[in-house]
Amino acid sequence: MSISPLSRKNIQALTPYQSARRLGGKGDIWLNANEYPTSPDFNLTNRTFNRYPEPQPQAVIEGYANYAGVQPENVLVSRGGDESIELIIRAFCETEDSVLYCPPTYGMYAVSAETCGIALKTVPLTADFQLNLPEIERNLAGVKVVFICSPNNPTGTLVNREDLLALLEMTREKAIVVVDEAYIEFCPQATMVTELKNYPHLAIIRTLSKAFALAGLRCGFTLANKGLIDVLQKVIAPYPLPVPVADIAAQALQKDGLQAMQQRVQEILQNRTALQTELSKLACVEKIFASDGNYLLVKFKDGPKIFKALWDQGIILRNQHSALMLENCIRITIGTAEENQRVIEAIALIP
Repeated sequence: MSISPLSRKNIQALTPYQSARRLGGKGDIWLNANEYPTSPDFNLTNRTFNRYPEPQPQAVIEGYANYAGVQPENVLVSRGGDESIELIIRAFCETEDSVLYCPPTYGMYAVSAETCGIALKTVPLTADFQLNLPEIERNLAGVKVVFICSPNNPTGTLVNREDLLALLEMTREKAIVVVDEAYIEFCPQATMVTELKNYPHLAIIRTLSKAFALAGLRCGFTLANKGLIDVLQKVIAPYPLPVPVADIAAQALQKDGLQAMQQRVQEILQNRTALQTELSKLACVEKIFASDGNYLLVKFKDGPKIFKALWDQGIILRNQHSALMLENCIRITIGTAEENQRVIEAIALIP
């Protein structure tokens, strides 16, 4: 008996998000998932495993609110930023509504919408990876949620602040605008948190997966006005964060944890500059895009060839060749100085 026909029609047609781990690979240098290259060390302080956790762990909420410069009522914690994406769609979209996003960008906006049975509208970014505001405005009919990633994954670009403000104005009382700030620690001056007081329909997604070096924890946040947070509280699972996750997240948001995160950011920025400098010397490199994240998008003369050659050597990068506007492009997560050097040496030896 085939089970697939019993599933919902949209699920039968769905292509799951091709995460770094789903794509596989056998390597010793993993630069394909925008993770921090080494793991921080934490010891559990809460070992009460026989009780359900707090629905919204107070220490985590207060710690993140203090870090982000908002009130605790403006914070919702979830299983990574990915759960936040789906919560917003589930909470605000009727079956006849649409979600709008701007490729090339993070693939989970589309996957989450399709999983929920919500129609997609796409307005591609411009040639310089910015919002096409006139086209977005022409496509807003029926749109309930707009997803914008800034810095954008995989391009590394910051979306112009004036364009984000213009988008917020054109969607007022019409749609929720979600600004995904997963990489904001690498350019904190660009955050839209200061605009929350002006836009009740603005939601900001954050995570501990990148600069906090805690991708394995699966801890994310939604920052928004209380009214929006209250809506999300209606649909979130009753116990989204396991006790060990909340314990480590709370520690990471204390003074010592924040200082360690900021040191990691400085290290990544230095290594990013060094990697960009060395890549620019290689004849096979056509263009290196400016980045405000912990990764570089690089266009090669023959991207698939470079990607496979390094894959075969156990250096796992992220192939973007099939993505819209990204022919021959590879996304390279910033690793340790030693890992980055191995990447350069491996590419230089490719005939």
